[in-house]
Amino acid sequence: MTTMVNVSLPEELISQAHSLVQQGWVSDFDGLMAEALRRYLESHGPALSEGFIREDIAWGLHGTD
Repeated sequence: MTTMVNVSLPEELISQAHSLVQQGWVSDFDGLMAEALRRYLESHGPALSEGFIREDIAWGLHGTD
């Protein structure tokens, strides 16, 4: 199952993505976008987010500017 998503992206990112497709590094633009989102979600999972939140709380309680 797939869902259509509309997003606004900087022209430079679109240009780089289309270049990768034209050079044959990826099969198509949609596949590249799906892979990029999958990798982002994998690398920014709940455990990582929780660590950042805990750091922010510790800074809020004990940190200085």
